[in-house]
Amino acid sequence: MLNVQNLSFSYEKKEVLRNLSFSLEDGEILAVMGPSGCGKSTLLHLIAGLHHGYGGTIETDAKRIAYAFQEPRLFPWLTVEENLRAVIANRAISKEEILAVLSKVELKEAANLYPSELSGGMKSRVSLARALLYDGDLYLLDEPFAALDDELRDALSLRLRTKIKDRSASAILVTHQRSDAEALADRILELTPIS
Repeated sequence: MLNVQNLSFSYEKKEVLRNLSFSLEDGEILAVMGPSGCGKSTLLHLIAGLHHGYGGTIETDAKRIAYAFQEPRLFPWLTVEENLRAVIANRAISKEEILAVLSKVELKEAANLYPSELSGGMKSRVSLARALLYDGDLYLLDEPFAALDDELRDALSLRLRTKIKDRSASAILVTHQRSDAEALADRILELTPIS
């Protein structure tokens, strides 16, 4: 599914990743952990093709990459339902499909609300719903449960794992929470800051 070899990346003179190598098998969920600033989010950006100018190689056979960003990145002028439809422009999607994915993240009643009417945790769940609706081969999940309470985090973690495994998709989960990593992932990759 994914093979990363000797990956290095710097922001101007700040080196963030150095000679990182790992692989991700079909159907595998990998958690990436480490302190702030060690390159976890940068790694996802590189895999998604959002940054260039890196050293090493990133090879994937994923045809569809679904990305749940750390910041929800919702269109403020669109309702929750419209925000979900905005990422599925290439196919018709029914109201029932929208409500079904919103139910999975416990937001069914929020379909007609605007982002300004949502809490931080609700916005994070909309972002997660968007990624789930996209039906990717590879899911890149950047702190998807960060703004959620423990009970909701546990419930959504289980639903997310089931969805990914049922699709035989693969995923990389960036998290600071070891409990999230242990509940969702098949294995954990620890990153350390470059001194």
